[in-house]
Amino acid sequence: QVQLVESGGGLVQPGESLTLSCVASGTIFRIYNMAWYRQAPGKQRELVAQIPNGGSATYAGSLEGRFTISRDNTKNTVYLQMNSLKPEDTAVYYCYTNLQLGAGGRTYSYWGQGTQVSVSS
Repeated sequence: QVQLVESGGGLVQPGESLTLSCVASGTIFRIYNMAWYRQAPGKQRELVAQIPNGGSATYAGSLEGRFTISRDNTKNTVYLQMNSLKPEDTAVYYCYTNLQLGAGGRTYSYWGQGTQVSVSS
């Protein structure tokens, strides 16, 4: 059916940057919302940023200005540019999307498998 595959995670030092990518593949009619969540050890999963189809991006309040979400609808891909990374940004980052499989059908939600981002000196 539909798969979300994330890439771009890794280990970086404080102050460095990373860009995450997430590609949605499969039988997709229309993608509505695309988003990034993260989950740090021992904490609940939290929204990082989301970007609706044709709409404006929104961010968790503390992250706006350092993180930028964007999407390429021709590639069914969402990106997360992360600058000035801090140790507290360490988490597994998950891609999320809400989409239609066929015209006039209901919407479905999908999650990626997650990619680890570690920020440490």
